Amino acid sequence: MSIHSLIYPDANEASQACAVRVVQLLQQAVAAGPTSALAISGGTTPKLLFRELAKMRLEWDRVHLFWVDERCVPPTDPQSNYKLAKENFIDPVGFPSRNVHRVRAELEPEIAARSYADEIREFFGLGPNELPHFDVIHRGMGPDAHTASLFPGEPLINDLENLTAAVYVEKFRQWRVTLLPGVLLAARNTVMLVAGEDKAEPLRAVLHEPYDPLSYPAQIATYQGSNRVMWFLDEAAARLIR
Repeated sequence: MSIHSLIYPDANEASQACAVRVVQLLQQAVAAGPTSALAISGGTTPKLLFRELAKMRLEWDRVHLFWVDERCVPPTDPQSNYKLAKENFIDPVGFPSRNVHRVRAELEPEIAARSYADEIREFFGLGPNELPHFDVIHRGMGPDAHTASLFPGEPLINDLENLTAAVYVEKFRQWRVTLLPGVLLAARNTVMLVAGEDKAEPLRAVLHEPYDPLSYPAQIATYQGSNRVMWFLDEAAARLIR
């Protein structure tokens, strides 16, 4: 399987390189049109990415920010992906509020998912059965090879038509709202930021086992083709794929 991967000594350097690439892609998008659209993920490593992005020069008021997934908690909750981004990226950059398209995760999960899908349709001007084309989608991967909030065995991994869904994650006993695979695959560019020793075995499986996204959801990224997906890895995560 042909992939485009870059390996760095640690998570900090991988995050810095990923941030540089994200800004390059957004600059290209802004040069081609009035605005660009970036979808981000949450977690420990993305916090490093957000801090790097916040240091970089870009016409951020021409970037619209969306989320790949969100935990169904209020926006002030410590588990909120929005809160993480607000503190480490949105506030330091000074994003205009009109450019921030968060998941209304304080609502009932199904209502939050529908509301988020409606906002995406409105922003992109989508017709029936159309999918949005985000300029950049940033994603990571969990120790179980999940990506977005698509966990192993989740039937929605086969849904290539709808935009969003509410999913109940049994292992965390928590509802989440996530973008669905059709949206992830339609992105113009995807950056995968993966760091940590606990990612080594799942990363090996994702990149070298036969394509089976129901078992390894992060394999969705390998289906897009190496020209549209770049993997930013640290040494610990990459140790089994050399």
